[in-house]
Amino acid sequence: MSGRQEDDDELEELRRQRLEELKEQQETGGGDDQAVEAQREAAEAQKEAMLRQYLTDGARKRLNTVRMSKPDRADRIEQQVLALAQSGRIQGRIDEDQMKQLLQELSPDSKRFNIKRRR
Repeated sequence: MSGRQEDDDELEELRRQRLEELKEQQETGGGDDQAVEAQREAAEAQKEAMLRQYLTDGARKRLNTVRMSKPDRADRIEQQVLALAQSGRIQGRIDEDQMKQLLQELSPDSKRFNIKRRR
């Protein structure tokens, strides 16, 4: 079975489990907070599965490295990758070099300074 199929199967299983949990909570009349939390967790699991599907290991490592220093920027990159994937504009998987390009393209215009020393 291919990695993509495994990811799809895993995602489908997570969705099925969350749906069962939500149905059970509704039947018992319990916990709106729990339902909201379950929906949030399901959305997060779906996002992670899609990122695994469209990013190589190297690209995910690079994104995680960015997340450690700039979490907001990493979130924007993830949103961009997911938007590209949902619109069908990603052909294959994004590798580390492509992730570097994406990071560079989406980085704010940073000014580069040349420092010259006087002697």
